[in-house]
Amino acid sequence: MKILFVGDIYAQCGRQTLARFLPYLKRQHDIDVVIANGENASHGKGLSAAHYQEIIEMGVDIITMGNHFFSKKNPNAFYLSAERLVRPANIHHSAAGVGSRHFDINGHKLRVTNLLGRVYINELTPSNPFEALDKILESNEDTVHIVDFHAEATAEKMALAHAFDGKVSAVLGTHTHVQTADERILPKGSAYITDVGMTGPYHSVIGANIEQVIHKTRTGLALYFDVAKGPGFLSAVVLDINENNGKARKIERIYLTPDHNW
Repeated sequence: MKILFVGDIYAQCGRQTLARFLPYLKRQHDIDVVIANGENASHGKGLSAAHYQEIIEMGVDIITMGNHFFSKKNPNAFYLSAERLVRPANIHHSAAGVGSRHFDINGHKLRVTNLLGRVYINELTPSNPFEALDKILESNEDTVHIVDFHAEATAEKMALAHAFDGKVSAVLGTHTHVQTADERILPKGSAYITDVGMTGPYHSVIGANIEQVIHKTRTGLALYFDVAKGPGFLSAVVLDINENNGKARKIERIYLTPDHNW
């Protein structure tokens, strides 16, 4: 099974960039299923029903979320009906939506789970992601299992990946918007990368207006960040998973800048 996982889609620029590159990537890598993190897809924070539908219509099969899951007003009705959306599993049980979903892909079983880290994450007050994943694994028999671990601390991501090496097909870090160069297959067969990166404005600080971020960082004064303007780039990974045993054969980083040579 060939899986394309796209890093955090950031605002309109991210959606437009994904629409530009996605057909090319699907052809180039013979992709069976596309997963994308969409928690920043609407104006840089959260996901609206309209933008969820837009991303699905451009060819994304499954959308994962993160700490901005509840950033839009009155999201419950949308989240209850969004059958291709996976929100963090380790938040309060009263939250709308589902934290781990089963999908049938060309006759093979795929599970996608979204987890939220606890280190430096203040929104949604997540519970223990290790215990949440233990519970999910007790009650499913899906062969291929992709985990989007939306977390800040690199050590927390690496610890969870090693703890579940061989029990899931991949642990893919999201949230920091900066792609890391540590993609690997762990000893027991799980693919791993600390952070897939983001898809959005290339000339930015993790998607936001550069000068505004510099001003806040320099002065410490509160400031609202606008979405940066300009061309977009795409960060992703391609996974090759053995659909018979769920083990990863390969993980490849994708980083396409605005001047990518087609």
